[in-house]
Amino acid sequence: MAVKKYNPTTSGRRKASVDDFSDITKKEPEKSLIVIRKKKSGRGMYGNITVRHKGGGADRFIRKIDFNQEKFDIPARVVSIEYDPNRKARIALLYYKDGEKRYIIAPVGLNVGDEILSSKNRTEIKPGNRMPLKEIPLGILVHNVELFPGTGGKIVRGAGSWAKLMAVEDGFARLRLPSSEIRKVPEMSMATIGQVSNIDAMHIRLGKAGRMRHLGVKPTVRGKAMNPVDHPHGGGEGHNPIGLKNPKTPWGKPALGVKTRKANKYSDKFIISRRKKKKDN
Repeated sequence: MAVKKYNPTTSGRRKASVDDFSDITKKEPEKSLIVIRKKKSGRGMYGNITVRHKGGGADRFIRKIDFNQEKFDIPARVVSIEYDPNRKARIALLYYKDGEKRYIIAPVGLNVGDEILSSKNRTEIKPGNRMPLKEIPLGILVHNVELFPGTGGKIVRGAGSWAKLMAVEDGFARLRLPSSEIRKVPEMSMATIGQVSNIDAMHIRLGKAGRMRHLGVKPTVRGKAMNPVDHPHGGGEGHNPIGLKNPKTPWGKPALGVKTRKANKYSDKFIISRRKKKKDN
């Protein structure tokens, strides 16, 4: 994939960039592997807005992605590399020897015509093959990793992301995650070899509000631009500070940088080294 830029003919074009889709080999999705995406507009079961700034957006289908890949020891051939509007990574359409079709997240280096395999034993170390962490050599990059065996891939699934296998001991594998966190995962958890495709997705700039609306994101209003009745930051004339020691949410809770992780969470025992803190500007 490459990022395409346009001449700055308008204000929206000046800073915008788009994906050139040069790695896509098939435009239409497999009909048997899609379902209709129902829009909820950020509303809960009672119709109240539970997540703000959501609504609208372009119509799209949900591609049913196989995060488990539990068809063990059955070779699968890559038929196409496709675009998925619900994620930044590319997806690959697989045809298994028994005739079944499935979508998986496509890793870097996976091409049409390649044959991949998912197995509970060691297989060839190449992009797309899937096996337990204990069967993977140290230093190899992996993605779509299970947190617990048999639960399906839960982490390292975003475009361009990877985890590095650091060690395997005492029944656990140590992974260095994209956040720089080092975490223990059971050695029998499955992982796919390679780095997730579409590495350049992080460099795409939307450039204008209209493209955000196509993604289903509505405008966000600053709290300090509201009235006091609507937001703790509201009130005052002209450009004024928030008038508080720390920023707050519209409901008065601390915001921006406040830790939200529960104390003594069950997974603390699996985390060896926390992610690096952001540097203060």
